[in-house]
This record gives sequence, structure tokens and C-alpha cells, in this order.
Amino acid sequence: MPAKEAEMIVEAVGLTKIFKDFWGRPKARAVNGLDFAVRQGQVFGLLGPNGSGKSTTVKMILGLLYPSRGSLRVFGENPEDVDTKQRIGYLPEDTYLYKYLTAAETLDFFGALFGISPDERKKRSQQLLEMVGLANSYNRPVGEFSKGMARRIGLAQALINDPDLVILDEPTSGLDPIGCREVKDVIRLLAARGKTVILCSHLLADVQDVCDEVVVLYGGKIRSQGGLREILTVEDRTRIVMPRLSEAKQDELLAWLQANAGPGDINIDHPSMNLEDFFLEVVRQARDASLETAGAQSGGEIAPYLRGTSGVEGDANKVLAALSGTPDAASVEPDQSGAAAAPVAPTVDQSKLKRLSGADAVLSSDEPDASSTALDAEAARQQASEKLKGMLDTEH
Repeated sequence: MPAKEAEMIVEAVGLTKIFKDFWGRPKARAVNGLDFAVRQGQVFGLLGPNGSGKSTTVKMILGLLYPSRGSLRVFGENPEDVDTKQRIGYLPEDTYLYKYLTAAETLDFFGALFGISPDERKKRSQQLLEMVGLANSYNRPVGEFSKGMARRIGLAQALINDPDLVILDEPTSGLDPIGCREVKDVIRLLAARGKTVILCSHLLADVQDVCDEVVVLYGGKIRSQGGLREILTVEDRTRIVMPRLSEAKQDELLAWLQANAGPGDINIDHPSMNLEDFFLEVVRQARDASLETAGAQSGGEIAPYLRGTSGVEGDANKVLAALSGTPDAASVEPDQSGAAAAPVAPTVDQSKLKRLSGADAVLSSDEPDASSTALDAEAARQQASEKLKGMLDTEH
């Protein structure tokens, strides 16, 4: 039985957008006859230089602009359909936020727009702030945020409704390499869950890391499109990666290749990590050394609701275990038979308990009553007065 075909999320046929002047005369053909399709679970790259029609295409998918010609369907519906917008998350190129709201209030506000319950909004907001590394800044007004921090909270608001289609316009703009890697990790996770991501970016290295398929626009037209692996493969070249060889073996291999591979340049060198991987390794080592920073921290785990799990039950068990003094069931190591050992019940030291009880009895028996305490206090005051009077008489 053939595999079920993935659902069509976005489908454009002959999509065209013409901007007109005040008199209705054509002024600019921003998008000209685009044909493309985005399926469920894809990470789709929309590439092109400035003015190539990327933002216009995104705005038509969102229903903010209307096509001049052609057809465009989102989840099989017209982009103007309000119900489809419940399933879309959008991060614009510029982060537009209410600068007097705190980070937590911002996420609560956007969650309320989607009709999410207050309890669920609070839970998701906490998870998202932890994920984007802003848990320590939850109560700061977003107007005080740097560009990178504002970008992080913008990504969080795009995910507050757990969307089926996520549109990210320059998501890594202003982010440090740590933030860039975390954004890419989120994109990969969303795709693994069957979510669809449309990515617009000028940072082609980021696109290459996460996208399955790309469309390259120029002048409002598609100049190239296809699966990323296929269009980047250089068919007339072969690369072999193997463990390190001694210089003598390298010379022997090079001589054999030159004799058998035919004309052309042959190069033997060592592979290297990219700069992003090197930077992240340096930062990881600094973080492991507990070096302090006042800037944005690296994000925590990806929000459980985005992974499709609540993550609440495990945390509750850990809290209960800590309060009761008994080990958590997940932390109990199995015995040799493979069965989990039963939790050890707390024991009471009876000898210490008896000593404490005896001390309490002594204290209670020696405790004076109220009348004797008052008499002792009065006697002490009289003794002090007589001593002071004697000192004064001696001076005179």
C-alpha cells in the first residue's frame, strides 16, 4: 500500500502581485507567476536578494495582501479565512512589540488573542521564556531589550499557539551564534513533529542547515527551486572522507589517484569544523567553568508543549520525592533481576528521640512559674538601686 501523501499546506499557482499607483496604473510587478507547493513537515526556504518578492509572497500567505492574479491556498482555504490564522505563527523581519509590557505580559497578551486559557498561557509562557533564554528577564519591559533579546521574545510569541505553520522572516537577525543554533534546533524539532516552516533569510548557511527545499526568487520570478541536497550536489566531483593517513600513505594514495582518476586537480587535506561549531564549543567550555555573564543566557530545553509532552508529571514526582525524603521512582536503580527496587522508607532513630524527650521533660520541670519570676525581677532591681546609690555616696 503506497505511503500516504503529506498534506498540502501552501499551494501557489501563477501567483502574481502588481502594485498600482493612485490612478490605478501598474507601478511594480513584485511577484510574477509563482508556482510552488509546501507540504506538511517541510522546512521550506524562500530566498532571493532584496526586492525579489519574498516579503510580498509572505504577506499574501498571511492574507495581508491580496493576489492580483493566480491562486493561493493555505490549508486548502483562502488566506483571508480567519480560522486558518489560528494555525499560523509569524515572526516578522522587524520585531514589533508593546515596549511597556514585560516579557511575560507580552506572551500572555498574544496567547489571549488565540483564546488560550489563562493557566495554559502561564505554563506556555514560562516554558518559552526558559527556552529562549529570557527566564531571568521575564519581568523587564521589552522596550529595554537589546535587538537580540527582542528577537528571542519575538520567536516565543510566534510559537505561543503551537502553530501548524510557522513563518520566520530573518529569525536569526541580531542573534548571537548561540541563539542562532537554538533557533535552528527549534526549527528541526517543529519539522520532526510534522509542523511546517517557511524560512526567509539572507544567511544562507542557516538555510542550508535546516531547509529541505528552497525557492530562489529574482525580479519576482522563480529562478531555481528543488530539494536542497539535489541542487547543491556537484555531480562531476567525488569526495572521500577517511581516517588520517601518514604522509607516506598520502603520497602513495595521491600517486594512485593521479594515475587512475584522469586529468584534473586532486587535493588531499584535513576536514575542519565550521566557525559556528568552534564558537559554540568555546562558549560551552566557558559556561562549564561557571564564568558569569550579564547578557542573555543560552536557552534551556525546548518547551515541552512544543515537543508534544507536558513535562509536568515528572517534575511533580521529583518535588514530592524531595519533600518526603524518598528517592524518585525514576532515580531508583534496578536490581540484578531488572526489577526496580522498592523505595526505602525513612527510619527513625529511637535513641535520639528518647534523649530529646528527656531534655524536654527536664526543661519543663525546671521552668519557674510567673509569680517567682516577678519576685526575682523585683529583687534584682532593688539590688541594682542600692549599688548605684552606694557609688554616688562614695563620689560625694
